[in-house]
Amino acid sequence: MAEWIRVCPLDEIDPEDVIRFDHAGRTFAVYRAEDGTPFATDGLCTHEGVHLADGLVMGDQIECPKHNCRFNIRTGAALRVPVCVNLTCWPARVRDGHIEIEV
Repeated sequence: MAEWIRVCPLDEIDPEDVIRFDHAGRTFAVYRAEDGTPFATDGLCTHEGVHLADGLVMGDQIECPKHNCRFNIRTGAALRVPVCVNLTCWPARVRDGHIEIEV
């Protein structure tokens, strides 16, 4: 059964930024888009397992810090080689001033 998990206050993530969030043995990357909308994906690059929270958010894309591959933070789509496997996306919302993700 899916449940909503509180990640952090919304203002702890700057617009166009990402944080790492670990829960139940899984690592997530939680983003705040430029317009304030939260998004969440798997937290590890599908190419070499590097933490995406160490990467750079540019608009709707996260760039992996190891090989500069990119993913769309809204859809998880792999956008730039060497990555070719999409990220899993997780529902995210703001509730009572906090970002929550559904896992």
